[in-house]
Amino acid sequence: MTILGTKISSAQFGRVHIFYVGQAGFIFKSPQGYLSAVDLYLSDCVERFENTLKFKRLIPNILNPFECSFDAVIATHPHLDHLDIDSVPILMSSRRTRLFASLNCESELRKRHINLDNTNFVKPGDSFVNGDVQFKFVDCDHGIETPDAVGVLIEIANKRIYLTGDTCLRMDRVPMILNEGAVDILIAPINGAYGNMNEEECAAFAAALKVKLVIPCHYGMFAAHGGDVGKFMDIMNLKYPELKYYIMTPGEQLTL
Repeated sequence: MTILGTKISSAQFGRVHIFYVGQAGFIFKSPQGYLSAVDLYLSDCVERFENTLKFKRLIPNILNPFECSFDAVIATHPHLDHLDIDSVPILMSSRRTRLFASLNCESELRKRHINLDNTNFVKPGDSFVNGDVQFKFVDCDHGIETPDAVGVLIEIANKRIYLTGDTCLRMDRVPMILNEGAVDILIAPINGAYGNMNEEECAAFAAALKVKLVIPCHYGMFAAHGGDVGKFMDIMNLKYPELKYYIMTPGEQLTL
């Protein structure tokens, strides 16, 4: 078993645990032990399909998809670094696992003859309860090629975690998010490419939401994607010193 797999299986009950898998991939373990995964990229399928060094995997794969039996797997949109078509069939091999995927993931999954028995295709406004974890899917703006992309609000043990999904800066959606309640943790991209927020925009969005903690993501995996975590830190320290941020190393565990 990998080091990360061991961390996940041994994380104590009664606490909320967040694990970073790299790119935009995160795993959450609830106090009751429910495991939820969002946008895991565990293979090198992007490089294979794009057939260019720009999308060569630069971060070692730190988790084998056979290692964890998840209760929920979420794919916010069908880009292959979020809907890993090499790993999804393995992740879904457990009968306990349910896949929650944006509407425009369906054609991608059917094209590859992936079993959809335990799959919900979701849109903004949909919500689900899985043990002591609640998911609510919200609007996301990842451009015209992925019109059905979603973000997700995850509520665990009275903590509200907002994963924006891949999105540009949309300050007009701040009231919509805050209408659901205060955000404890914001997880958002900083790569500034392919329609995503850059370092400055992510910091400004966190400030507008008045989050308690912001965790940047979506950098370091591919040469083509960009994203400078050092620049993000400088912006936060200079412009928003009152806001807390945390930089997670792939494989790291954050316990709340």
